[in-house]
Amino acid sequence: MNLEKYQQSISRLEGQHKAHQTQYNSTVGQLAQLKVAQEAAEKALVLAQTVAQQTQQELEFRISDIVTSSLASVFDDPYEFKVRFDIKRGKTEAALLFTRDGMEIDPMTASGGGVIDIATFALRIACYLISSPRPTPVMLFDEPSKYLSERYRSSFADLLTNMSSKLGIQFIFVTHCPDYEVGNIITL
Repeated sequence: MNLEKYQQSISRLEGQHKAHQTQYNSTVGQLAQLKVAQEAAEKALVLAQTVAQQTQQELEFRISDIVTSSLASVFDDPYEFKVRFDIKRGKTEAALLFTRDGMEIDPMTASGGGVIDIATFALRIACYLISSPRPTPVMLFDEPSKYLSERYRSSFADLLTNMSSKLGIQFIFVTHCPDYEVGNIITL
């Protein structure tokens, strides 16, 4: 009788062993599949980060070029405009900066209002140019150069005229400044 109990116990344990072995083999297979999926996800992440970085560089170049060119067309000793992309809290943030003589300058605290006026005007143009699809080529502004000194107003008027001609954009803006009532610039 004891022998029969031992044989039943051994059979039961062998059955449990086979069940555990089957579950172990299944888990090992699932682990292998998860490792393959993890490797694919890591490759996809690297690809996405590479594409994002290339896109950021292209956008940085296009935006910086438009803003820097606009600043240079208005001011004698212009700042260079830069967009620096930083990853913070797992997300990409853009820092907008002026540079001069290799030094980064916070636009909001270390430059005059007229410079900010021209930079924000040019940023709006850059946003228009990178939009897809592009909106109607009419842009409305309210006092786009309210802090620009009188000395630079004719240069800004020339910038408006040149951009309007080159880009096919009609600019309409409200201003209290009579200096802009020249050529094809219409003020309200």
